[in-house]
Amino acid sequence: MTLWVVKLGGSLANSGELPLWLDVIATAGAGKVVLVPGGGTWADEVREAQKREGFDDRVAHRKALRAMEQYASLLAGLRPNLVSADCIAEIHDILRNGKIAVWMPHAMVVADPAIPESWEVTSDSLAAWLALRLNASGLLLVKSLQIDRPQPAIEEMMHRGWVDSAFSKFASALRFSPFLAGQGDQKAVQEMLNAGHAASAP
Repeated sequence: MTLWVVKLGGSLANSGELPLWLDVIATAGAGKVVLVPGGGTWADEVREAQKREGFDDRVAHRKALRAMEQYASLLAGLRPNLVSADCIAEIHDILRNGKIAVWMPHAMVVADPAIPESWEVTSDSLAAWLALRLNASGLLLVKSLQIDRPQPAIEEMMHRGWVDSAFSKFASALRFSPFLAGQGDQKAVQEMLNAGHAASAP
C-alpha cells in the first residue's frame, strides 16, 4: 500500500494556502496520507510560557505535543474525510476506509524514550520518525516558504532553519529522501500523490 506522511506546517494555519493544500490532500491523498500537524502559534505559546514560568524542556516538549494536537483538531474539522488518530492501528483503519489520518502525536511520542524531549525535536523530526514507524512510501514537508528547486540538501535546510536541528538524525533512517513543498507547489504535490512517488516533483 502506498502511504505518505505529510507534515503540514503550523505557519499555514492562518494562511490562504491552507485551503489549497487541504483540497489537494483531501482528494489525491484519500486512503494514503497521514497528516502530521506542525506546532505553529500553539507551540510558540509554549515557548513563551516556558520563558515566563521556567518549566523544563521535558514539560515544554509534552506541552508542544499537545500544541500539535490543537492544530490536528482544527485540521480534522476542516474536511469531512480527515479523521484524527493517536496510534498505528487507528491510522491503518482510517486509511483502509479511504480517508486521511490526522496524527495526534502525544501518546506515541511520549511512549518512546529514544525521542529526546527538547526543542531540537519538532514536528519535522517527528514526521520522519512516524514515516519510519509506518514504513511509509514518502515523506513530504509542507512549508509556507518558497522552496528552491532542486531543493537543498538536508544539512543546508537545517542551516537555513527550514527543518529542526535533529532532522538529519531522524531522516537518515529513511529509505527515501524527504521532499519539501512550499508556496505554489500544490499541483506538483497532487501529481506526486496520484503517481505514488516523488518522480514528478519539480
